[in-house]
Amino acid sequence: MLPTPIAITPAQLRRWPLPQPSHEGDKDARGRILVVAGAGEMPGAALLSAVAALRAGAGKLQVATCTSAAPLVAAAVPEARVVALPETRGGALATAARERLTVMASHADAIVVGPGLLESTTTARMLAAWLAQLHAVPVVIDAAALCAFDDDGDRVAAGEALRIITPHAGEAARLLGCGRDEIVARPLELGIEMARRFDAVCVMKGATSYIIDGPTLGRGEREAVASNDYGNVGLATSGSGDTLSGIIGGLAARGATPFQAAAWGVYLHAAAGDALAERQGGPLGFLARELLDEVPRLMQAGATRGS
Repeated sequence: MLPTPIAITPAQLRRWPLPQPSHEGDKDARGRILVVAGAGEMPGAALLSAVAALRAGAGKLQVATCTSAAPLVAAAVPEARVVALPETRGGALATAARERLTVMASHADAIVVGPGLLESTTTARMLAAWLAQLHAVPVVIDAAALCAFDDDGDRVAAGEALRIITPHAGEAARLLGCGRDEIVARPLELGIEMARRFDAVCVMKGATSYIIDGPTLGRGEREAVASNDYGNVGLATSGSGDTLSGIIGGLAARGATPFQAAAWGVYLHAAAGDALAERQGGPLGFLARELLDEVPRLMQAGATRGS
């Protein structure tokens, strides 16, 4: 029997408040986030994810991106330290990037990896090895970084990192070796299978999104699945997933548990879409970048307004 999900509502979130920084805290105390994202042909993905992490409240931002994208990201996100990583001739992260990523990760409170990276066998192998040796830090694995599970999924799943995976239906089908139609038909059941297989918090995105805490399910605890019905079709737009990964990563950097960060992140992302749809008179036509400005207000309002 499938578990009954906890419905995410503002009332529920009030009972699950996010960690708040002290008035005396500096930017390090608010959380250090590392975003590994972007390529020469997709620098905007790194921008969206990185700014989303700051909007979610992270205090210190580092972006590691391909050399060809680094100047563009640095100019667009002046709040970030931007590090240029070696890339292949095709524009994907090269094996030599691993050493620099390992050093940067050692100083991070949370990591986001994947938005805007180009898929390649070289990159998948490098990321698999890197993810497998990370310490116990929350890491949001999204988009092209999910290919790391293709190379050595068991080794990645056995690592100490606190994994949060955010696949869309096509990516989930690839991870499980099934058809996309199966994912759409049985998102909760297959999301639970994926969360258990990779010992991760799994976000199954859809009209109803499910957030499944794989490690907690493994301990037999009941409150390990949440569902979100907020949001609208306008969120199905380029860059939307990049903003979601950044929001989740930013919340984790502040000290939220992986499950809490994912649940709050999914709600904030969806509620931002609803706010934009209401303001412009319909769900179509808003841009992923416009979601970012809604997040700080919703973090405050989401825990105070009625359900």
